[in-house]
Amino acid sequence: MKPILLTGFEAFGNTPVNPAQKLTEALDGEKIGNMQVVSRIIPNTFFECIDVVRAAIDELQPDNVVMMGEYGGRSMMTVERIAQNLNDGTRYGLRDNEGRSMQGELTAPDGPAAYYTTLPVRAMVRAMRGEGIPADISDVAGTFCCNHLMYGILHHIAENSLSIRAGWVHLPHLPEVAALDGNLGAPSMSVETAATGLRAAITAIGAHREDSNIPISSLLQI
Repeated sequence: MKPILLTGFEAFGNTPVNPAQKLTEALDGEKIGNMQVVSRIIPNTFFECIDVVRAAIDELQPDNVVMMGEYGGRSMMTVERIAQNLNDGTRYGLRDNEGRSMQGELTAPDGPAAYYTTLPVRAMVRAMRGEGIPADISDVAGTFCCNHLMYGILHHIAENSLSIRAGWVHLPHLPEVAALDGNLGAPSMSVETAATGLRAAITAIGAHREDSNIPISSLLQI
């Protein structure tokens, strides 16, 4: 049974508990379809995060990699379609967990401007919605560590001609984080709800070597 590598960022910035870490821990070791989930918690640190995931890919030789992070303010699980070769954490007032701030710096100076995910995003979103989980495609992964890691891994795969599909899923706040004074009014999603959605998404990954051509309606603008 081939492994599917699932990664989740640790806590960062003003987020004391990252839903990506909780979800990654919750699904570790599960068998979903014909795939075995193998999870890794990733440091929220520029460039080191890429090295850690690259090492996991070398170790596990997965066919698929699903990376996850939090996108506070979003109300749905969002599957990212594109990662850009640009870092600008200063616009969010954020530093990584080693205290580094980046503004206008490239992840790969000789790399292309952007990469598209190689996961079947429409099929994943449709599968999650079919389980009653709010989900959508996003075309904006931000310019902090999430976008940085997604770009870095897609660049690694492209540069080494690896037959691995990879992409990103963003998660809303956890309820206990949305309940903090600074986040009141922000949408949230429990680990259990997100786990139902991610299992459906992983099942869709296993079932679709090519993405579905059926259009996905959307009201999400970011």
